Amino acid sequence: MGMTMTQKILAAHAGLGSVQAGQLIEADLDMVLANDITGPVAIHEIEKLNKKTVFDKDKIALVPDHFAPNKDIKSAEHCKCVREFARAHDITNYFEVGEMGIEHALLPEKGLIVAGETCIGADSHTCTYGALGAFSTGVGSTDMGAGMITGKAWFKVPSAIRFVLTGKPQKWVSGKDVILHIIGKIGVDGALYKSMEFVGDGIANLSMDDRFTIANMAIEAGAKNGIFPVDEQTVAYMKEHSKKTYTVYEADEDAVYDETYTIDLSELEPTVAFPHLPENTRTVKEAGEVKIDQVVIGSCTNGRISDLRAAAEVLRGRKVARGVRVIVIPATQSIYLQAMEEGLLKTFIEAGAIVSTPTCGPCLGGYMGILAAGERAVSTTNRNFVGRMGHVDSEVYLASPAVAAASAVTGKISEPGELEKSSEQA
Repeated sequence: MGMTMTQKILAAHAGLGSVQAGQLIEADLDMVLANDITGPVAIHEIEKLNKKTVFDKDKIALVPDHFAPNKDIKSAEHCKCVREFARAHDITNYFEVGEMGIEHALLPEKGLIVAGETCIGADSHTCTYGALGAFSTGVGSTDMGAGMITGKAWFKVPSAIRFVLTGKPQKWVSGKDVILHIIGKIGVDGALYKSMEFVGDGIANLSMDDRFTIANMAIEAGAKNGIFPVDEQTVAYMKEHSKKTYTVYEADEDAVYDETYTIDLSELEPTVAFPHLPENTRTVKEAGEVKIDQVVIGSCTNGRISDLRAAAEVLRGRKVARGVRVIVIPATQSIYLQAMEEGLLKTFIEAGAIVSTPTCGPCLGGYMGILAAGERAVSTTNRNFVGRMGHVDSEVYLASPAVAAASAVTGKISEPGELEKSSEQA
């Protein structure tokens, strides 16, 4: 029986010739990730075991990004815990404020993960790195702590769903629209504990940032991981960002998939997920008159440079609608600097938006944009559960940076194309 991409990576890291769905294995880890929320929980458990050192100081990444720069005393204590652990164990990849960024944008940028590797992180969106052809998945803090000590983790080998992507997306259709369309199609439990494997000639028409976005939100369909094949774009990205040796794993021709979906990217339209689930999707044309109070452009899903460029293209020469608050959050310091050098920050500020230092902030209802009762936000983040960004009576609408920016200008959920038409008519 043939194996999928994910199954081949897990077999190699378990020292096995082959694995099959449902099999329990113990696999070696190439990277273990923690942040300022999940890290302290694991660290306190590690301290109870009286272990003198971690399994490999170069294969652990500690990124204080959720409530950093510190929101309050409690978050300061959490970050202090992570900082002191990093010092005590001489952790190579600890990123202090000024160096840090949102973890799932920062690790690929720093070249810490490449194709063929395994990564666990005590954050559900660790599945982002599947865009590079790696197996990466979120785990609990206890499993992550055990991984820091042993360099190993237990897995149940997942079965897989294959998504065949064809065609080329229209202008203003991005990776965010692709994954929202897929989640709307299969549901938030449509890939429960399965690997979402993306193939097809349409992948060549998706940028690496698009792929990071798609893999990032695999968890929103319940998936164990999302993964893309390694192509020329992937190799170019890894060579630019990393010195590590990568390994390419390709699915066998007779690999078994639970289901196969074919999606023509050229047929997709800008899409929005209505409250209170990522599966509650509609095209923007179907959205109707939904007035908004706030727009957030950023997060581990859509805070990369291409995301900021798309938003700036829409906002350039325009103004944010009166009564709408717009918060732009570059995902890393490097992206922030690049956006500044390209004049994107000037565009945002002139339009009436504010720009924040890299942080998860409002995505999880942390800070930098909490919603009050009855308020609505269009956000480029990944979840819109009840109370996700603030009050339980607030509403979050998930969208791409382009749709978020267009909505900021009109004060209601809107397509960028609508603004172009109105400009031409004027």
